[in-house]
Amino acid sequence: MSAGEFVIEDLRAGIPGREILKGLSLTVRSGEVHAVMGPNGSGKSTLAHVLMGRPGYEVLGGTVTLDGVDLLALPTWQRARAGLFLAMQHPIEVPGVSLVESLTAARPVGGADDGVGERLHAEAARIGFDERFLDRPLNVDLSGGERKRNETLQLGVLRPKFAVLDEIDSGLDVDALADVGRRVQEATGEWGLGVLAITHFRRLLDVLHADVVHVLADGRVVATGGSELAETVDRTGYAAYT
Repeated sequence: MSAGEFVIEDLRAGIPGREILKGLSLTVRSGEVHAVMGPNGSGKSTLAHVLMGRPGYEVLGGTVTLDGVDLLALPTWQRARAGLFLAMQHPIEVPGVSLVESLTAARPVGGADDGVGERLHAEAARIGFDERFLDRPLNVDLSGGERKRNETLQLGVLRPKFAVLDEIDSGLDVDALADVGRRVQEATGEWGLGVLAITHFRRLLDVLHADVVHVLADGRVVATGGSELAETVDRTGYAAYT
């Protein structure tokens, strides 16, 4: 298990005519879990989109590197190949493309391109993902919770270096949240996965244990602490940070 760093430094970004991220900095190391919390409109999902290179967003300044690689200079597929994974807040349907086909094309980072089927079935069993869904087109006819399990399954098969989880807890019932959170937590030890978990609520952090918690407001990190910070936010809200 090699050590690595995912470094965001003074990141400024937004959409045409509007700056949303206003100088955001944080560093996630291999095996660490960092939680990003904040009120609606604070820039949490914008951060996820910008990190993965979603069209429509402009980078106005700053740097993002993964083990020294300048991610902002790369298209999305090369950011993924460099070791970055995004679990989307709203995973989309991809008719005509099966899950196996998608993962085979992606080729696990740092691994061979064979054996995807075996890993797929093993990961499905670990998170309670119904194997009937494995042969379907990607996310077609899946519920919101099943799509989040599917994102987690893909993470387990691809084994990226770092994962950005954009509200992976939304739409999950208690059992699914436990399965998803436990699998991500196990990955931090199994291959040193570094995690940046964007969430509104502390409940995810009851399962996925954060080493560091950041509070985001108006496009900036305004507070950083340990798990006790998430407990404070859960108890008092965001008024003190906005």
